[in-house]
Amino acid sequence: MIKAAIIGGTGYAGQELLRILYRHPDVDVVSVGSRSFAGQPLKDVYHLYNNISDAVCEHRELDELAKEADVVFLALPHGIASEKVTAAILDQTRIIDLGADFRLNDLNIYEEWYEVKHHGEALMKEAVYGLCELHREAIKKARLIANPGCYTTCSILSLAPLIKNKLIDPASIIIDAKSGVTGAGRGTNLPFMYCECNESVKAYKVACHRHTPEIEQELGLLAGKPLQLLFTPNLVPMNRGILAICYANLLDTDMDEEDLRQVYRDFYKDEYFVRLTEEAVPETRWVKGSNYCDIGLKVDKRTGRVIVMGVIDNLVKGAAGQAVQNMNLMFGLDEKTGIDFVTDFPV
Repeated sequence: MIKAAIIGGTGYAGQELLRILYRHPDVDVVSVGSRSFAGQPLKDVYHLYNNISDAVCEHRELDELAKEADVVFLALPHGIASEKVTAAILDQTRIIDLGADFRLNDLNIYEEWYEVKHHGEALMKEAVYGLCELHREAIKKARLIANPGCYTTCSILSLAPLIKNKLIDPASIIIDAKSGVTGAGRGTNLPFMYCECNESVKAYKVACHRHTPEIEQELGLLAGKPLQLLFTPNLVPMNRGILAICYANLLDTDMDEEDLRQVYRDFYKDEYFVRLTEEAVPETRWVKGSNYCDIGLKVDKRTGRVIVMGVIDNLVKGAAGQAVQNMNLMFGLDEKTGIDFVTDFPV
């Protein structure tokens, strides 16, 4: 059995991670970390664990957990992991960081966009970006995984086949993405209270969202050169889910939808968690609660543009499910183990 610990286990992503790990056949959860609820039974924080778990939330330091756990998941705000994770800790355990501290290859870009000091420069080159569909072999050998962001996962997977095959002009990319409210975490910030966001849709962090350089980095690696794109996130009044609508100019305007769909079929032919919707438009309700990314596309012949639509559950494929997918690869398990469920419907 893999001994797993979670630091930040009572946030939305941490709780989703617990829900998955408790049903994982090869995992024993040895610690549920929470500074806010230390000393309280998990079932009192989340009543869904009644008669399922007797765990008590505890506040323990990473260096202590590293001696007990085979893998430690960090579900923490940015700026903490880079200070806590050290080479000595990685000699004792493996780390999967659901935060942003090790996602960007360039330290200066991280500090510019996140406006905090990064303390783990020595580990930057060792960290592996944990998007399994693109970096599977590196993930298998990794000690430190940077679990991708939710917007980035959906956007990168949606555009990767077009970028890799040089079918679009990278400079023309526009991503218009929508997220459910859980993407903001479990805090009590005024903009995310029910009366503030219900019956309303709004763009936020326009031209400055921190997932922008992450998307540019990974797509740039596929393109073989740096690129810049326009990314705009929007908050929609639903609990969970992400829809990323990606626009780009086709370099070969003679290509039609079937041509492009075949490119996607070839690119993702061995990927269990990427589903192509063919002629249908993907919807968040068909991936809610699952680790799937559904992708569909349309071609606008009039303007010479392709419109790619991707959907994921931001808490599963966009966070906890992807973290477990990474763990499975790191420990030589079948990649689908513990996360091969489909969504509940209707919900």
